[in-house]
Amino acid sequence: MIGRRILLAAPALMLARGAEAIEWRGDAAQGALVLGRAEPGTRLALDGRAVRVSPRGDFALGFARDHGAEARLAVTHPGGRVQTLRLPVEPRDWDVQRITGLPPGLVTPNEAALRRITAERAQLAAARALDSAGTDFTEAMAWPARGRISGIFGSQRILNDQPRQPHYGLDVAAPTGTPISAALGGRVSLSGDFFFFGQILVIDHGHGVNTLYAHLSERLVPEEAQVARGDRIARMGATGRVTGPHLHFSLSWYQTFLDPQPLLPHEQG
Repeated sequence: MIGRRILLAAPALMLARGAEAIEWRGDAAQGALVLGRAEPGTRLALDGRAVRVSPRGDFALGFARDHGAEARLAVTHPGGRVQTLRLPVEPRDWDVQRITGLPPGLVTPNEAALRRITAERAQLAAARALDSAGTDFTEAMAWPARGRISGIFGSQRILNDQPRQPHYGLDVAAPTGTPISAALGGRVSLSGDFFFFGQILVIDHGHGVNTLYAHLSERLVPEEAQVARGDRIARMGATGRVTGPHLHFSLSWYQTFLDPQPLLPHEQG
């Protein structure tokens, strides 16, 4: 269900009526994924990036953790009328998380490890760059695993007292072997064993929306497999850079990591 109706206008948001209305679910905020629907044939661009719109008008927008106070949404209506909307982006406060006891080689990798990490980043970037026409992203997202929330999106990571990049996922901790399911339907676009992430799966849900499942003990589906929401895809583990078994679950819109937690049910299913 789409929960909010934005009536497009220039320069304000409340002018156009009827068929030109865009409906969307969620608010523009740092780290947010917004799902919407426009009149079929509408063309969109967010901050200069073209946004795929499905034949029935479905689309997705992503706002980075550190997005500025405003975004610009360019709208070309089916009849050719063009608008540029200025969308306020709600700021968020981010926690600081300190993790100690990691092996030094996983905090400061050597040259051989750095070469491997560079190659793996290229693989991951290619998987997250996909712009497929699928629309599984329009489904309601399901919890991929049950367990204790041990890490949240956006927190500044301090590893062995050394500042590192923010945490771009949601961590669910449970014993090794705990079942992991697909949060949404889609195609497995990447399966591998990475330096930091350990055993990993990435699923493409269409329109640049993808989810990542890391630190697995076992991968149960191969690349190119089609999966449905709730399908068993892996088992939880402690591979890669970890201090214990857990699932690192992340959501992206193309290369932009987003916070999956607001899209999940309040209770783990």
